[in-house]
Amino acid sequence: MKNYELTVVFHPDLEMNLAPSIEKVHQLIESAGGTITKEVNDGKKRLAYSLAGQDYGIYYYIDVALPTDAPDKISGAFNISSEVIRYLLVTVDPKRAKLAAARAEA
Repeated sequence: MKNYELTVVFHPDLEMNLAPSIEKVHQLIESAGGTITKEVNDGKKRLAYSLAGQDYGIYYYIDVALPTDAPDKISGAFNISSEVIRYLLVTVDPKRAKLAAARAEA
């Protein structure tokens, strides 16, 4: 299993009822065989430029551990979702993760 950082920008109209959308993301990750290690809801922010006709988006960050075939499954599901404006799934550099952990302890 490899560590990833997943950033999801949800449609701003979901601000009042975001829980079902987040639960769908959790189910998607778990069905792909992944585990969630950390989550951060960063709230509604103004976008740098308009995406899908929207000027605002709700940012949600998730640290996950995924098997090798899971990123393709997750990307496919997000591409057809109307709730997700944009997403970014990147691998975590192991050296940088160790450095961040050492800094957190100090």
